[in-house]
Amino acid sequence: MTVHDRPFGRHLEDFEPGDVYKHWPGKTITAFDDHLFCMMTMNHHPLHTNEWFAQNETVHGKNVVVGNLVYSLVLGMSVPDVSGAAIANLEVESLKHKNPTFHGDTIYAETKVIDKRESSKGDRGIVTVETKGFNQDGVEVCFFRRKVMVWKAEAAPQRQRPYSGDVWED
Repeated sequence: MTVHDRPFGRHLEDFEPGDVYKHWPGKTITAFDDHLFCMMTMNHHPLHTNEWFAQNETVHGKNVVVGNLVYSLVLGMSVPDVSGAAIANLEVESLKHKNPTFHGDTIYAETKVIDKRESSKGDRGIVTVETKGFNQDGVEVCFFRRKVMVWKAEAAPQRQRPYSGDVWED
């Protein structure tokens, strides 16, 4: 029997400048997703939540998804490939909403490794990545650059479970 432990994030040694991670799967943003996010974050702008207003009083003529939801989804899509084993997200250097996202759009994301360096502590390093979000037509809707502090492999805490033993023993 082979046991497969799904990787979640990477260690410093796993990053190489120039590498690209194509995150999977994509996510279709519904009106409900947008409305709930707006209400949770106290953003009551009618551009996001009022279809009549969006049709009659905006340049797009339809609801636009709030930018922080798009950013949050794209960031979340990158976590299994980039920061799932990180010590900390240190900074978001830039965030650009390049094109609007609308209810019903499906968002996909890719990340490129820009730089990696050891930190002053010998057990970790800093990785700089750029992430782009695209809609179903391949139009770039979101871009950000961030720095992530990650463990070196030998110093990383081992993944644990709250139970022990082989649960498949008969």
